[in-house]
Amino acid sequence: MTTNVMGPDGGRASRTRSRSEARPNHPLRQRYLRVRALTSRLCDGLEPEDFVVQSMPDVSPTKWHLAHTSWFFETFLLKPRGFTSPDPAYAYLFNSYYNGVGEQYPRPQRGMLSRPTVREVQSYRAIIDEAVLATLEADLDARERAIVELGLHHEQQHQELLLTDIKHVLSQNPLHPDFGAPWTEAGTETTPLRFVGHAGGEVEVGHAGTGFHFDNEGPRHRTLLPPFTLGHRLVTVGEYRAFIDDDGYRRPELWLDEGWHWRQRENIVAPLYWDRTDRDGVRHAFTLSGYRRLEASEPVVHVSLYEADAYARWADARLPREHELELALRARPMKGNFVASGALHPRPATGESDVDQLWGDGWEWTQSSYLPYPGYRPPRGAVGEYNGKFMCNQHVLRGGSCVSSRAHLRATYRNFFPASARWQFTCIRLARDL
Repeated sequence: MTTNVMGPDGGRASRTRSRSEARPNHPLRQRYLRVRALTSRLCDGLEPEDFVVQSMPDVSPTKWHLAHTSWFFETFLLKPRGFTSPDPAYAYLFNSYYNGVGEQYPRPQRGMLSRPTVREVQSYRAIIDEAVLATLEADLDARERAIVELGLHHEQQHQELLLTDIKHVLSQNPLHPDFGAPWTEAGTETTPLRFVGHAGGEVEVGHAGTGFHFDNEGPRHRTLLPPFTLGHRLVTVGEYRAFIDDDGYRRPELWLDEGWHWRQRENIVAPLYWDRTDRDGVRHAFTLSGYRRLEASEPVVHVSLYEADAYARWADARLPREHELELALRARPMKGNFVASGALHPRPATGESDVDQLWGDGWEWTQSSYLPYPGYRPPRGAVGEYNGKFMCNQHVLRGGSCVSSRAHLRATYRNFFPASARWQFTCIRLARDL
């Protein structure tokens, strides 16, 4: 949710209108077309049967992502303008968690929705596109323009989820279907990990208030950071294998208590998608390019906060605080491996920066709980449910991943997941106190 949806006093934004929306080349219209087109392109290599599978409760079928992102524009932009839904049942089937606009079909059962069909969902998507584009040719008030912007960032989040979810779906098939992402051998030697210092001090963090941002990125405020150091790159597969070989998964002194019980209960012995046994002496993992040999120089990915924290303890380090990463992100250009590269997998560090891989490749776990900033108040109405109500039992991640859109990210962006989550492209960066 963006703070720009509501006025500065928390009420409705002013009804100031602009005719600029009517121009076919208006930036908001062009951005809408680009974002929606990318979602469709991400599905090009899938068969109809791929669209409907739900491999675990956290995963949603591809078909559901296509419908839900369209439902968002229908519900919050079009219906207040009198739009009639092509099927009233969609309001129930494709509502994710917005209690303020009605009940929702149970999330763990989305894979049971064989109807509407993939073809019907694609038709629904086309209907919504036509209606939104017609709306963008009309007069929009500030609240409506903000809703369109929010809807596009919401869709970019679901593009990431679509890719992480279909990866999990395909990994469960014993045929191990290949999503079709191109593969480039890593081939880069790992540079020894070094730590880059920062003086810390009293710093301003959070979004400054100009341009789009989600409500959980503000208000901007001051915080005190003791001096710290950050690892100059992400932890690699080779380094993580040393942790495994040193019985890292069998040493309870390295683990948070909750993480140790999770590891035992789920029989966790390696990151998600790793083969449990080496193939011909070489470790392999499932990727969106099929099963591939793990290269020692590539970042380790698909680890939980529990695993990341245990590795950090083993390495005589800790996970960063979220604002330590925010300072580092603000100080460096947004260069990295994003979804546009087509790789859809983390790449080895390039050595082009004193602190590498901050942007893209993999979301970086922090030790920071996902909590409201001082003075935070969720916006009014159903769109206020976007972020605020999840500020419990989650941890913050920063930096984006190889399935993130570059235009979707900011240094203040706060992603969040529960500590056990690892089907996302989650990675490890180490930190130490000075």
